[in-house]
Amino acid sequence: MNSFAWSAAFQNEPFTDFNQPEHREAFLKALAAVKGQLGHRYPVVIGGKEVYTEQELVSRNPGHVREVVGRMSQAGTDLAEQAMQQAQRSFATWKRTTATERAALLLKAASLLRQRKHEFSAWMVVEAGKNWAEADADTAEAIDFMEYYAREAVRLSETSLHQPLPRVPGEENRLQYIPLGVGIIIPPWNFPLAICAGMTTAAVVTGNTVLLKPASNTSVIAYQFFKLMKEAGFPDGVINFVPGSGAVIGDYLTAHPQTRFISFTGSKEVGLRINKLAAEQAEGQIWIKRVVAEMGGKDGIVVDETADLEAAAKAIVVSAFGYQGQKCSAGSRAIIVESVYDQVLARVTELTNLLEVGSPEDNAPVGPVIDEKSRDKILEYIGIGREEGRLVTGGEQIGEAGYYIRPAIFTDVPVKGRIMQEEIFGPVLAVVSARDWEEAIEIYNDTEFGLTGSFFSTDENRISAALERMHCGNLYVNRKCTGALVGGQPFGGFNMSGTDSKAGGHDYLLLFTQAKVTSRKLP
Repeated sequence: MNSFAWSAAFQNEPFTDFNQPEHREAFLKALAAVKGQLGHRYPVVIGGKEVYTEQELVSRNPGHVREVVGRMSQAGTDLAEQAMQQAQRSFATWKRTTATERAALLLKAASLLRQRKHEFSAWMVVEAGKNWAEADADTAEAIDFMEYYAREAVRLSETSLHQPLPRVPGEENRLQYIPLGVGIIIPPWNFPLAICAGMTTAAVVTGNTVLLKPASNTSVIAYQFFKLMKEAGFPDGVINFVPGSGAVIGDYLTAHPQTRFISFTGSKEVGLRINKLAAEQAEGQIWIKRVVAEMGGKDGIVVDETADLEAAAKAIVVSAFGYQGQKCSAGSRAIIVESVYDQVLARVTELTNLLEVGSPEDNAPVGPVIDEKSRDKILEYIGIGREEGRLVTGGEQIGEAGYYIRPAIFTDVPVKGRIMQEEIFGPVLAVVSARDWEEAIEIYNDTEFGLTGSFFSTDENRISAALERMHCGNLYVNRKCTGALVGGQPFGGFNMSGTDSKAGGHDYLLLFTQAKVTSRKLP
């Protein structure tokens, strides 16, 4: 791969315009091809060796639950241990490759993914329940991560050239970033390609080797990604594909003395458990394990009386109900100044009622939630919302073919109410009023989370105050609180939203490296 490939400026992958007939036809063709591959069995892969196990997890289409997407082999602790030892052996050689060699492979993977963009998006339609636009954005983000991290890896390797240490007379001093070792990658099901790719590629492009333990609900998509990386030329053993139970191999690998780092995206509860397990020194462990955790959110949009109310209402609906609210960045709270509260609530309700609930394969705006457990949890919260506030619209389960729930809006909810404080991860929006914009910001901040937020106003003084006072990792002004772009909007949150890892940002790769300084006395 020529050096110009990463010397060119990074640019985000454009989204597909499905209003164009040729793009619609191409996607339908890809969807048909993927549907023809459903039901296959998939292996654990350790050092390039495929292992099929008797214990399997059946992945189902959440929009058509009788449809089996695939049967995924499940690793137990024996295979997990084999994968760990393989990753250790592979690390001994992989860490010696140059940053440019690793980056070249990553750019090759990005090129392959770009060529097969609709195919990967189609897998997310059938296994993750994403509509076309949500799936396409997921694939585009995966490409972005690969392109961005390839360039960042090369930049980090040249730090001593571009950011030399202050000169010490009579010495030659150098700072370089070296890999950590073997890491465990635990991605979520809601961005089953983008976040899986981002977490994995950040680790391997910096010289580490990994065990990829995919989310159970979207393990087939993760396998497709794993195959892509192999096709791009990553050596066997650099990425080991180890699907299995979190309670079994997740805990085992987190506590393993040879695990150097754990990169996790998921719920607060699991993230805290990982952090606790990783903090204990195991017998034979000679380092403090590093935990990179992106956890939950209880994100909100604040609207004052000077705002463009139509734009605010549209942003509230998109942020709350895009991908059925199954995003850690989803705007599940709307906090509106009382003088415009009724007007905004009426428009939000009207726009929500226009949303069609239906199959992702038909590109319906609102599709299914991921599985039966999620559906039942969301319906339970809707029941809680009926007790805490007033249901304005939605909230009912629809049909029996899949896990469909009509988007729900609640008002008159107390600020300390559970649906205002707890992450629901579904199509549920709580709307509350505030005396003024300052109280609205106080209500916004009244949460243990701190991931994303939005402030709608045309008053520059208020905007300046909001930028300072609203406590979250990603704050937007006069736009939705979802849809962060790699490079331009590094992503990660405060408080119980995680370690503010800032994925897709300038310093993210530092989390997978350690700085080494060498000093040599000159003759």
